[in-house]
Amino acid sequence: MAILFRVFWSAFFSAVLGSASLAESPTSSGTGFAVTSDGWLLTNAHVVQACKRVEVKGKGDATDPRIDATNDLALVKINAAEPLQPLVFRHAPTRLGEDILAIGFPLATLLSDSVKVTTGNVNALAGLRNDIRYIQISTPIQPGNSGGPVIDRDGFLMGITSATLSKSIADEIGITAQNVNFAIRASVADLFLQSQSITGQSGDRAADQQSISTADLAEKITPSVFQILCYGEEQEQASTKIPSATTNLPAQPAASLIDARGYDAIGFDYRAVKDVSYSGCHEICEGDSQCKAITYNTKHSVCFLKDNVVALIRNSDAVAAYSSSKAADVIMSDFTSYSGIDLPGGDYKSLRGSNYLQCFTACIGDNACKAFSYVPRKSECWLKDMIGRPKATKGVELGIK
Repeated sequence: MAILFRVFWSAFFSAVLGSASLAESPTSSGTGFAVTSDGWLLTNAHVVQACKRVEVKGKGDATDPRIDATNDLALVKINAAEPLQPLVFRHAPTRLGEDILAIGFPLATLLSDSVKVTTGNVNALAGLRNDIRYIQISTPIQPGNSGGPVIDRDGFLMGITSATLSKSIADEIGITAQNVNFAIRASVADLFLQSQSITGQSGDRAADQQSISTADLAEKITPSVFQILCYGEEQEQASTKIPSATTNLPAQPAASLIDARGYDAIGFDYRAVKDVSYSGCHEICEGDSQCKAITYNTKHSVCFLKDNVVALIRNSDAVAAYSSSKAADVIMSDFTSYSGIDLPGGDYKSLRGSNYLQCFTACIGDNACKAFSYVPRKSECWLKDMIGRPKATKGVELGIK
């Protein structure tokens, strides 16, 4: 993760705002947006983590910063005289090519200091070196956009603007890459909120919902977006400092488990317990120092204990829970998993001698992959570029983007 920020930091740390004294003028700026009605704003860690004082323009000073440097996320709190309008996290999977909007306050001292809206598309479903915490986007991004929301055409939150491919890395590889930008997935941010016991809103597009124009979306979303000003940071460091690769989340008991209903925890199973309740599964894990996560199969009352967890995928027959100590590392993916179901046809690549995690990672990092079938008995993974008609097939684990 540190590599990503070494590559991108200079292009994305908030814009330096002038040469007045630190006591009077901010040294850098970024963007944040409301995730609760009572004053919690979400932004990038690199926007606020080095500040002596953080101000939300028009709302006063922000307090109680919560930093997740590993995933470049931060929460700050403001005293809102009136309830804020929180953005709604999207449930539906991200689709390649989707139309999106990025909202923020880029180049606030060079351009106007008002909020700005840019449009683009989802270019890839993973970031640099197949990092599944990110999506690649084509919306034009400038310093000051950091921490701003990326929304879909229905106004749901899809990501948080975070990074762009810098000129230095382009020079290093000998290629001038244009408009290569990245946003942290909203699902990663949702996990961060959960780790801080903050509940955001989530939802999906209604079946009969009409399309919303860009102008109407801007009018709907911009009241939830704010400029964040950083005070007290040395200007010389503002464009050169590399954020820590370790998380600064408040300490929590290692045995504390965060529930994720309707999800399966993808990790390394070391024990299965049959004929047990979910609460019993929970207690077994909390009493075992090796256990970092569980998946409970509600259909068969089976508890799977895991000594690691890397991602959560949707599964209507499962309930997952993972240690709060792993909250910064767990990815809530857009996959849905099914047991005992296959999708005949569409196979374009096979991975023999693989495990489920390798199959999952291979698919999520490949834009051509729409689904995968994994056969545990044969340790075979089949990547699919189309989604056919589901067929009940014993011994097959299916994952669909």
